[in-house]
Amino acid sequence: MKKLLATLVLVPMLLALAACGGGGGTTGSSSDAGAPTTATADCPRGKLDTQSEGVLTVATDQPAFPPYFEDEDPTNGEGFESAVAYAIAEHLGYPPAKVKWTVESFNAAIAPGPKDFDFDLNQISITPVREKAVDFSAPYYVANQAVLALKDSEAAKARSIEELKGAEIGVQIGTTSLEAVEEVIEPDSRPQVFDGSTEVVQALKNESIDAIVVDLPTALYLTAVEVPEAVVVGQFSAPGGDEWGALLAKESPLTACVSQAVEEMRESGELAQLNKRWMSRAAGAPELN
Repeated sequence: MKKLLATLVLVPMLLALAACGGGGGTTGSSSDAGAPTTATADCPRGKLDTQSEGVLTVATDQPAFPPYFEDEDPTNGEGFESAVAYAIAEHLGYPPAKVKWTVESFNAAIAPGPKDFDFDLNQISITPVREKAVDFSAPYYVANQAVLALKDSEAAKARSIEELKGAEIGVQIGTTSLEAVEEVIEPDSRPQVFDGSTEVVQALKNESIDAIVVDLPTALYLTAVEVPEAVVVGQFSAPGGDEWGALLAKESPLTACVSQAVEEMRESGELAQLNKRWMSRAAGAPELN
């Protein structure tokens, strides 16, 4: 997603993460009783090889916006990525009081070299190029595709994929959104393809197209900032969805442990619950079938 937003000449992230020092947070329990059980010979609970002994340091960018963080405060456990961070920490044996937040810009996070954090949550897409410089955990989020239309348009009334087949849809060339339109929506007319995301957005504003398709996080940003006169008509899953992972230093001793925690959260349904609460509800958009 970041690579798409960069073309919008917006902030380097869709919605950057804020951070302030100190631990705290409202999720999880400080007791091991009934706590998640991520613990192997290589991942002793609360005793990992962290930046600061006994403390898990989580990085993010600044400022922070919903639905990833609330009140520009990642320490409160509110918002999708704040909640995910505390959930991962709990699985690793670190209660909220043992989680410390630090600020790290997106560009600094993805750059090669040592890190002064244990992992970074910043809506960072997992890509082969980035994997050469840093480690990623198993993905904690796979972005749905979303349909945007102006609030007073006919396309905004659609409640199913079938009802969008007659719409003129715009997409950016080379994106997974283009593939999603062609393979899932299969509109009656070929989608209009634009060289950049700025052109896609402008075409929607000019009403030269009926709707655009972008990933859900981008849709949240566009309706909040770039095109407030638009609405997220709905969302749908499609192959090739953008995957986000917790970023760690290359060959970090924690990578396998963080991935294990994420996989446990996926298997238990915890990730799905957090996704539904903070991402799907934030979009206010129904699933399109």
